[in-house]
Amino acid sequence: MTYVTLNMVFLGVIVVALGVTALLIGRRMPWRTLGLTLTVTLVMTAIFDNVIIGAGLVAYDDTRISGVRIGLAPIEDFAYTIAVAVIVMCVSVLGTRKDAR
Repeated sequence: MTYVTLNMVFLGVIVVALGVTALLIGRRMPWRTLGLTLTVTLVMTAIFDNVIIGAGLVAYDDTRISGVRIGLAPIEDFAYTIAVAVIVMCVSVLGTRKDAR
């Protein structure tokens, strides 16, 4: 299994969670907050992934990645950051709904 295939599974679940959250919340979705969170976390991921890969703490099988990299980090590594930011936002928004209380 390639990292792209694995990421598609993760991101598919995240898209469903985001869709359900958007349907339940509607116009109150914090899209700007999500965008800012994704920007910050993706930049941090790029920095720290490059450091840990450059230090030799993590290595990737080149036959299982797409070959697209940001510095030393394969692009597939960023899917986990996206997944975490989106799912945390969904849980936070759904957990603080007024009608949920």
